[in-house]
Amino acid sequence: MKIKSVLATAVAAATLAAVPTVVVAGGSYGTKNTAALAAKSDIVDTAVAAGQFNTLAKALTAAGLIDTLKGPGPFTVFAPTDAAFAKIPADKLNALLADKAALTKVLTYHVVPGTIMAADVATGAVKTVQGQALSVVASPSGVKINNANVVKTDVVAKNGVIHVIDTVVLPN
Repeated sequence: MKIKSVLATAVAAATLAAVPTVVVAGGSYGTKNTAALAAKSDIVDTAVAAGQFNTLAKALTAAGLIDTLKGPGPFTVFAPTDAAFAKIPADKLNALLADKAALTKVLTYHVVPGTIMAADVATGAVKTVQGQALSVVASPSGVKINNANVVKTDVVAKNGVIHVIDTVVLPN
């Protein structure tokens, strides 16, 4: 599986400002947006265009994952915003950005093979490209991915979908 393509899809999808946030209610996570399904940008370009994923883009570049996420996919990317990365102490974030192997492990933990739309989300575990599973908890109040809240869903890119999260999730 191409990891670079996975991350690119997530970034690109996050930038589609016209795609509405799906409100989670009663365990339902929304429906597919047919306009978004015709997305022309890949995950990376979509994320960069959104303007709130600068740290993610920097990290993808440092890890050498841009080309993978610009690839065919499809990928589902749980994309942390700049504010999510800001929760990590600066010294720890800088150390992570300088350690390509560790950074790749963290970034690929945010990517799931295939396209999982919000309407298809259910409580359980989902295996990431990194190899470990994310814990998904879907409830009437929203969706959590490990300790992160999903704050926007179904940002569609031509090679997958991005779901925006408020915290960077870390593998074991």
